Amino acid sequence: MAGSAQDSLDRRRFLRSAAAGATALAVEPGAAEAQQQAPPQGTPLPSARQVSAESAAVDAAAELQTTDRPGSDFMVDVMKSIGFEYIAANPGSSFRALHESIVNYGGNKSPELLTCCHEESSVAMADGYAKVENKPMAVMVHSNVGLQHASMAIYNAWAGRVPVYIIAGNTLDAASRRPGAEWYHSAQDVAAMTRDYTKWDDLPGSLTHFGESAIRAYKIAMTPPMGPVLLTADSDLQENPIAADARLKIPRLTLASPPVGEPGAVAQVARLLVSAENPVLIAGRVVRTAQGMQLLVELAELLQAAVTGDRFPTRNPLSQTAGAAIPNADVIVGLEVPDFWGTVHESVDQLRRTTRSTTREGAKLVSISASELYIKGNNQDFQRFTDFDFALAADAEATLPALIEACRRLLTGDRKRAIEDRGRRLATAHLQDQERARIAATYAWDASPISTARLAAELWEVIRDKDWALVGGSASRLWDVDKHYQVISGAGAAGVGYTAPASVGAALAHRRHGRLCVSIQNDGDLMYAPGVLWTAAHHRIPLLSVMHNNRAYHQEVMHIQRMANRHQRGIANANIGTRLEDPFIDYATLAKSMGVHGEGPITDPKDLGPALRRAVGIVQRGEPALLDVVTQPR
Repeated sequence: MAGSAQDSLDRRRFLRSAAAGATALAVEPGAAEAQQQAPPQGTPLPSARQVSAESAAVDAAAELQTTDRPGSDFMVDVMKSIGFEYIAANPGSSFRALHESIVNYGGNKSPELLTCCHEESSVAMADGYAKVENKPMAVMVHSNVGLQHASMAIYNAWAGRVPVYIIAGNTLDAASRRPGAEWYHSAQDVAAMTRDYTKWDDLPGSLTHFGESAIRAYKIAMTPPMGPVLLTADSDLQENPIAADARLKIPRLTLASPPVGEPGAVAQVARLLVSAENPVLIAGRVVRTAQGMQLLVELAELLQAAVTGDRFPTRNPLSQTAGAAIPNADVIVGLEVPDFWGTVHESVDQLRRTTRSTTREGAKLVSISASELYIKGNNQDFQRFTDFDFALAADAEATLPALIEACRRLLTGDRKRAIEDRGRRLATAHLQDQERARIAATYAWDASPISTARLAAELWEVIRDKDWALVGGSASRLWDVDKHYQVISGAGAAGVGYTAPASVGAALAHRRHGRLCVSIQNDGDLMYAPGVLWTAAHHRIPLLSVMHNNRAYHQEVMHIQRMANRHQRGIANANIGTRLEDPFIDYATLAKSMGVHGEGPITDPKDLGPALRRAVGIVQRGEPALLDVVTQPR
């Protein structure tokens, strides 16, 4: 255990002397009377029984109970063995022993405690961190009420297949609970409320059980399809002393290899791709690592196949829009695509909803996804059923090497010449798409509020020559995205309130690499839990948040407009309940109040570039900054 024997003796000596002093004070009437103050007017005087109880002598031997070996110290040892760098938490009494052990016994290092202002922010930070580092950050939540706060972010992680590691405090034994709040903040089965959208949970009944389940939880979280896991740390297990004769052992962590596609099925997919006239690869959540990006590019260039999705270099000639590529494809291979059906269909939102396929007749649909291996039924995150020709229940990134080799073996001279011709056609289409995007970006260039295209273009100008990462929002097709870490996906379940804390978590992961992190931050999203700005300032997490401040929940504005038109009532009142106005929110002042550099609101597009350069300079000094840009709705 940490701490020397002398330290332990010093603590005991201090506590004994403090208890003895309290006893002496209690039995000396003069000392007690000197500290009494007149009660405030209107406050009832204590009863004789209360006075007697409060002034009675304290039996130091009976009252003083300390331990230098709480169970929570062993829990910290387990966490260190796993290798957690950080643990995010909004403080709560149900994990008070674990909190204390982390900062004192563990030295507040590996893991380091990140102070958060909301449990949803804690989990969303861990979500963003995992998307960059490809491993979990730990999170502590306060029993049932903390888990209730965290639940939306946990569901985002579940739907996004993100490994997040949650420890929930709880007091299971009713005889151990303090009266009042601790009863409200306890549950028989605290994990039940999120069990539909966590991959695994457990309630350890002993420290040995905790050690084994902690290792198991990490392994399960990291095995594709990845996902959030939850471990309940009972408060008695945390706070009670470790028995002197306890033989505690921490199991060794050995991660499972990701599942690779069955060789016969891989060979079938390779034959389809090599013989196809217009194959398309849909890059979903396939890329986790730099090697994954390289493999995806290698497969695409080997076949000169069109690629759609944001996990592929935007300047590569094979990068195509889904609208242009999918209707002409004869073979479509989805790589960890969360909504394959929605990708190959159009849905018209009208009184009687209609859908139509966007694929040509006879097109072959193939899925390679680990999501086939694990599914639950209550929450409908699995999307509509797709009628595949082939479906491989395997991790797409891990399967890419075998698929590349299988395709390479099938290439003949004739197929290579046909593939080269296809590559030239795709390169021409790519250049035409880039030119259309450039022309579209010039529309409303000098408008106020500022156009989103102008915002993206000005931001690109100040980051393009730096080692940058976009940790919130979507990159423009005109940006040169060629590294796996430069973009991360958004909220897995499209839950609002995600971008701000996830951006801070991702920026924390990028900090060690010295990358310039920027986030295009929606205004309504930030207002769910703006306290994460304080967390960024407190922990010196450099991040540039550029507000996409359209002063509304604009998606909901459009929904109300659509309903009003459908109901033939006009759209004049669509702003009620959807607009953030009267008063407008001053995000720069909000940021300053949290210790973050704030500037704005910026309404003149000529002021945007200089303001961005000033803000980038601040972030490169290691500080967070926020730029409030008043923008057009979309």
